[in-house]
Amino acid sequence: MENINIGFIGAGNMATALIGGLCKSGFAGERLYVSDRDENKMLPLSNTFQINTCASNQTLIDECQVVVLAVKPQAMHEVISELEIGNSKRLYLSIAAGIPTDHLRNWFGQDVALVRAMPNTPALVQTGATGLYANQAVTQEQQQIAEDIMAAIGIALWVEKESQLDAVTALSGSGPAYFFYMMEAMEQAGKEMGLNDDLVHKLTLQTALGAAKLAQSATESPAQLRKRVTSPGGTTEAAINHMQSENGLNIIKQAVLEAKQRSEELAKELG
Repeated sequence: MENINIGFIGAGNMATALIGGLCKSGFAGERLYVSDRDENKMLPLSNTFQINTCASNQTLIDECQVVVLAVKPQAMHEVISELEIGNSKRLYLSIAAGIPTDHLRNWFGQDVALVRAMPNTPALVQTGATGLYANQAVTQEQQQIAEDIMAAIGIALWVEKESQLDAVTALSGSGPAYFFYMMEAMEQAGKEMGLNDDLVHKLTLQTALGAAKLAQSATESPAQLRKRVTSPGGTTEAAINHMQSENGLNIIKQAVLEAKQRSEELAKELG
């Protein structure tokens, strides 16, 4: 990617994470551009990473071979409608949730190379998980560029069908909240058992971190790892038995499916 310019329309948290990740991986700041209606959002990026700031979105796309659309979904139509894109072979990478490529193509008014990305909030600390989908206008080289950009903030994985991004949204896009909810419950239980707030918080976070690292490095499935630490007649078994009696596994599964359904509904509303 060393010979291309990458522009970011929108200087919010996710754009900031991507810019930071790219610069940390060695991408030259002088080849990065950003535009935003709020100059106060652009200045810290310019000062920290020595990237280029643009007075308008049009100036940015005229300079860049790759444009990351990092605006809120509700603002996307207006932003695209104001652009004059010509007949370029530019790649557009959308990180706006819920907007299908068909909608984006209609707003552009012509066939353009489009990649949709569904990152999640751990991207803010370079441990994100991103699902990617490319339309037919995207070349193999552009596909690799899109993957490299999103890999700067974690892992980036391709789906075969665009509809599968709704499942990615439900699983990893919304997923951090599920784990935060579990942490919240564990902290409440710890306090009820008489532990002080600081101790409860540190134990809960380190346990979550350790479990994730162990699962990531292990060859066994999460189910097998759970069985390994569940001794017959022990404390862990008592906890797992209670969750199973309350149909805990099905509750979590159904919650993820509900998130997927809502993702599908939002796409229709935005269209």
